[in-house]
Amino acid sequence: MSQSATEQLHKDAKGLDARDAAEMAAILAAGQQAAAGAVDGAVGSICAGAKSMAASLQTSGSLYYIAAGSSGLMAAADAMELGGTFGIPASRINILMAGGVPTSAEMPGDTEDDRDALTTALANLSAADTILAVSASGTTPYTMEAVRIAKPTGATVIGIANNPDTPLLKAADHAILLPTPPEVISGSTRMGAGTAQKIALNMLSTLMAKELGHIHDGMMVNMHADNTKLRGRARQIVRTIAKVDDATASAALKTTGGALKPAILIAAGAETAEAAQALLDSSKGHLRPALQRLT
Repeated sequence: MSQSATEQLHKDAKGLDARDAAEMAAILAAGQQAAAGAVDGAVGSICAGAKSMAASLQTSGSLYYIAAGSSGLMAAADAMELGGTFGIPASRINILMAGGVPTSAEMPGDTEDDRDALTTALANLSAADTILAVSASGTTPYTMEAVRIAKPTGATVIGIANNPDTPLLKAADHAILLPTPPEVISGSTRMGAGTAQKIALNMLSTLMAKELGHIHDGMMVNMHADNTKLRGRARQIVRTIAKVDDATASAALKTTGGALKPAILIAAGAETAEAAQALLDSSKGHLRPALQRLT
C-alpha cells in the first residue's frame, strides 16, 4: 500500500534538525507557500460549494462544519467568524468536532475515531442543509461517519481533503482536493495541509457571502457590529458607499438599529427604514441593485 501524500517525508527532511534556525525557517516558509498554491486547481469546486452553502441559508437550511484534529480547528475558525463578518445567525451554523471544540490546549488524538455522538448531532439533518467535511487524509473515521449519515438525508456534502482518490472526495457532492506537498514535519497536517484548508474555507465562506449579497466593493455590509472597532467600521462603510459625512452615517445607523444595508440606503436617500428594507427585499438582499433603484 502506497504512503499517503500527507505522511510522506519532505524533500528537505534529511538533516533538518541539524540546520541552523534561519535555514530551517526558510524551508518552513517555502512549505507554507507551496501549500497555498494547492487551492488553484480547486476553484471550480469551491465556487460550486459556496453556491450550495448560500442556497442552504437562503432557504430553511443550516451549515455543518465537521472535522477532527487540526482540520477541525481550521473548520471551527471559519465557522466562528461567519457571525461577526457576515451576520450569519449562530443558529444556522453547527460545529461538530471530534471530542468537541477544545476549551484548553488539550486535544486528545483518539477522538478522531469517536463516532457515537454524531448520530444525535445530525439527527435533524435534511436536504436543505450543507455539510463541510474536512479531513487532510480523506479517511478520518469521524468525518467519514458524518458523511455516511448525511448522504441518505439528501444534504449537500462539500468534502475537503489533501490526498487524492480518497473516500471523502469520492462521496462528496463538491470534492475539493488540495494536493499539498509532503509536510516539512511529516504528518503534521496543521502546517501545509491546514494552510490550504484555511484558504479553501475562507474562499467558500466569502464566495457564499457574495451570493447572499453580504459584500459590496470589498466591504462587509452585513457584519454584526458589536464592539467599538466594528461600530467605527460600520460608520466608515456607510460613509464610503453612500458618500456622506460621519454625522449622517451615525444617524442612519441609529435609525436602523445598526443594520448596515438599510442604513446605507437611508444615508443614500431612502426616506424610511421600511422603504430601505423594501428595496432590499426586492433585490434579494443585494445592496447594489437597491442603490441603483434610488438614483
